[in-house]
Amino acid sequence: MNAQQVVDTIIAYSEIPFKLVETCDRYISGLPETEVTGVVTTFMATVDVIKKAAELGSNMIITHEPTYFTGQDMTDWLADDPVYLAKKRLLEENGIVIWRYHDHMHMKNPDEIYEGLLKELCWEKFRRSNGTEKSEDFTAFFNDYYDIPKTTLRALSEYFKEKLRIPVVRIIGDPDMECSRIGILVGAGSTGLGSEEMPMQVMRKNNIDVMVCGEIKEWTLCAYVNDAQMLGFKKALLIIGHERSEEWGMKHLAQCLQPLMPELPVTFIDAKEPFTYI
Repeated sequence: MNAQQVVDTIIAYSEIPFKLVETCDRYISGLPETEVTGVVTTFMATVDVIKKAAELGSNMIITHEPTYFTGQDMTDWLADDPVYLAKKRLLEENGIVIWRYHDHMHMKNPDEIYEGLLKELCWEKFRRSNGTEKSEDFTAFFNDYYDIPKTTLRALSEYFKEKLRIPVVRIIGDPDMECSRIGILVGAGSTGLGSEEMPMQVMRKNNIDVMVCGEIKEWTLCAYVNDAQMLGFKKALLIIGHERSEEWGMKHLAQCLQPLMPELPVTFIDAKEPFTYI
């Protein structure tokens, strides 16, 4: 298979009934006609991921997030940047193609990033929905919540640390607060995705005890939950970071793609959390 055939297979797998015109899903490096020796899936094509792919003999990386430091992977501002030039040279020396799989992945029904996280957590059986009606209300896109056996915020935090291999999580709320209804907004979802009030509306609509999220804005959902618990409402926030909340979708993707391209090895490489805690 060449790179374009791999891309065509992934787009067909996404089962989106229309063609995405404005999308960040495109080639970031390499050529569509490149013969593929192996496929790697990852949250982000970091330098370490690129090196590991080369060591495996795989010359195509399917990345969820940008390679070149901005949402659209624009490189005009990087022409003389030494970090960009060194990374670009690493890709060229190893003949590696990068294709980004972001918009199609989130628009697949169900969202493949969420599906991977739920599999990692073993939470599929806890999923509930508040309806799937079409609406101009942005919260209509976030109908799912999770009714888990009653636990505490502290125990829930430890569960996420163990399952997602996170050394540290951040919380807002009483660690001993009992909880059972959990919401999840992966990645930048808890920033509102263009609608700052959306995360709070989702929390209220679904009567959520604890919202688990990736990134946060400290003046939106963070402030709302902080004020809520100060006022005596049993509400809490569990922050696991963008990468740890989305990486598992790329792990799940590798498992789904392998049967679709049996002639190629498909390997997941964990980009790993970017932070060191001291």
